[in-house]
Amino acid sequence: MISMQKTDGQLQLRLKEDADLIDSYLSRVCVTDDSDLSPLFEAMRYSLLAGGKRIRPFLVLEVAAAFGVEREAALPYAAALEMIHTYSLIHDDLPAMDNDDYRRGRLTSHKKFGEANAILAGDALLTFAFFIATNEGDPLKNAAAVRVLAKNAGPVGMVGGQIMDLAAENRQIGVDTLKKIHHLKTGALISTAIELGLILSSAPVSAAVAFRGYSERIGQLFQLTDDLLDRYGDSAELGKTTGKDEKAGKNTYLSFYSREQALTLASDLAESASNLVREWDTNGIFDDLAQYILTRRK
Repeated sequence: MISMQKTDGQLQLRLKEDADLIDSYLSRVCVTDDSDLSPLFEAMRYSLLAGGKRIRPFLVLEVAAAFGVEREAALPYAAALEMIHTYSLIHDDLPAMDNDDYRRGRLTSHKKFGEANAILAGDALLTFAFFIATNEGDPLKNAAAVRVLAKNAGPVGMVGGQIMDLAAENRQIGVDTLKKIHHLKTGALISTAIELGLILSSAPVSAAVAFRGYSERIGQLFQLTDDLLDRYGDSAELGKTTGKDEKAGKNTYLSFYSREQALTLASDLAESASNLVREWDTNGIFDDLAQYILTRRK
């Protein structure tokens, strides 16, 4: 198990406040009054409102807020990103992909609604995200946001990482290939969160460069702790099956590093990420987030 330190109370409070904002907004916009479409929206909402850390939308809100943008104004972009993330989880859990029965402590979408409805719920969330991102706000910023979302969620981003991940199962790859897989599969949406916050805020170039470096390190850190938790975590606490990466023949950071080496690398990534944005991290939120990811247990 990853050693756990006490996470700063300010971060825990901000995470909850932002998650409440995000969940309330998602609940309002992901609705229909068309009875023919109700089964689809039920499946969409089942996965979308199942809880979770909401790290990606949290980053959208907090990067925007760091440069003077009200959190409420960032909600459409944050919600769109969470819809895309949720779609990816629904499809990841399908029998043709990771074949998982549980997600966030409850049955996965295809176990609850059947494979066809799960696929369609994922498709619907992916496409609905672009409508939500552009339904209000500045058209030029919305266009930039959609471009980032489409690029990083698609074949040169998350989906590209997923196909590389599947191709690497049960065969030996190099650590550089593994890093590329995770940069695309996991890091792309985390980078998107940062980019969306920057688009909203029109942050200075120096800040944008620093926060992009932060997102790269946080993305790698998130995947590294994911690999550690899959190997050493507790299924009940995680809310999903552990040990599935090894059973599926997947390459992980623990294919190349010992547990101790992986923990050291994770600590270095957290410190490096925090140092990059310290000038703009007036409340210590981004430093606390790096520590939170480093020491998370689920």
